[in-house]
Amino acid sequence: MIQSFNCILPHEPPVALILGSLPSVASLTEQQYYAHPHNAFWRIIETLFANGTPCTYDERIELLKQNRIALWDVIARAERHGSLDSAIQADTVIPNDIVGLLKAYPSITTIYLNGSTAATLFKRHIAKQLSTSVQIIQLPSTSPANARIGFKVKLGRWGVIKEMCRAQ
Repeated sequence: MIQSFNCILPHEPPVALILGSLPSVASLTEQQYYAHPHNAFWRIIETLFANGTPCTYDERIELLKQNRIALWDVIARAERHGSLDSAIQADTVIPNDIVGLLKAYPSITTIYLNGSTAATLFKRHIAKQLSTSVQIIQLPSTSPANARIGFKVKLGRWGVIKEMCRAQ
């Protein structure tokens, strides 16, 4: 059974929540979100919020916090062999308490779903329980398995996060 990481919360009430599916083998080994060197997540965050300057993991987390962005996964625990989302055993999925998080932080106005698996899992396990009017935006997966979409396209689509942060 694979266990997700704790939610990363900013110092001030978050305005956005980014949700992935479940940590990869590389992430579990490093005990860091998006640790696979070919995952575009941190490169996108660094481009959007640090002018493309490479950052340490702690600095990356601080970028999210400074911009009032929370980070978590849809799944709290599940069986999966390897790192591919397609290998997640659907009957073993236990979701994180995202509804509870949204109740605790009504300041969250937008949820960004990192890829189609996160979106599918969110719809299946979370969406029907929502009582708040939070905006849900599915973004292209930053996973290296999503090679059909190049970095520039991913960055362009993920740019909505920076736009939302500017508007706050």
